[in-house]
Amino acid sequence: MIKATFYKHKGFIRGFVINGHSGYDEEGKDVICASVSSAAYMTANTLTEIVGIDANIMVDEGYMRLVLDSKDEKAQVVLKGLELHISTLAQDYSDFILCEEIIL
Repeated sequence: MIKATFYKHKGFIRGFVINGHSGYDEEGKDVICASVSSAAYMTANTLTEIVGIDANIMVDEGYMRLVLDSKDEKAQVVLKGLELHISTLAQDYSDFILCEEIIL
């Protein structure tokens, strides 16, 4: 199962951790893993390369963590989009994705 956790503080998304594999299909054919992975990478790349936000990012096999160094309204728009995307996937594929938030 993929677990996506969004960390929030005072109304701002401060970062996220996405880890695991969905198990929906075999590696290379798993559209759920591909959807989540693609969305996470697009979010990280948009924040750092397009918007120019400083973020602490760690990536490993089946794992991505992103933590913002500061509050930024543009970053919130991108992060809220990722959260909406992942939570919608989690509703549609609840046996394969868990989406949660933790208030700091």
